[in-house]
Amino acid sequence: MENNIVMEGGMEGIGRKTIKFAVKNSMNGQPELYKTFNELNIQFEYYEHPPAPTIEEAIKYWEDLKATHCKNIFFRNHKGNQHYLVILEHRQALDIHDLEKRLKQGKLTFASPERLMKHLGLTPGSVTPFGLINDKAHHVYVFFDENLKKSDKISFHPCINTASLVISFSDFERFMKWTGNGYEYLKLYD
Repeated sequence: MENNIVMEGGMEGIGRKTIKFAVKNSMNGQPELYKTFNELNIQFEYYEHPPAPTIEEAIKYWEDLKATHCKNIFFRNHKGNQHYLVILEHRQALDIHDLEKRLKQGKLTFASPERLMKHLGLTPGSVTPFGLINDKAHHVYVFFDENLKKSDKISFHPCINTASLVISFSDFERFMKWTGNGYEYLKLYD
């Protein structure tokens, strides 16, 4: 398999690699994700950085990343039998009561770290739709803000918060279809 990695300078402590075919052992994140990208022929840019468990921390490392950055929030319904991943542009505020009305799923609460691990194989601070590779039962339903469709490129952690991946939005939609999880686009804010 051909490997094509371009390393460029950037902010101190940050490395950029443009990847055509992933080198699994040299990148932070879940190896199965990079394997899936290879199988789907998804190209991505890889940015390594110190841990960034919050938007406030991650912004420090996004200066050179030309992409839409997202806020990823994992919820459960009142009964705890359904889980949702809600994704919107990182600068947007989220009012949970307004979100409940828009999603029409009843009362929502933040899901516990145990539920996050069980359904997405992730830890708090590393929430990403790429964790859907671990949801073999296709249990988690995803709601995207419709404004994300305007993005040329989109960025998420690769299942760990010490790196960020940038991929084209069209490749991201191919990944979402591949997961088999249900998802839809809604207006999540005014």
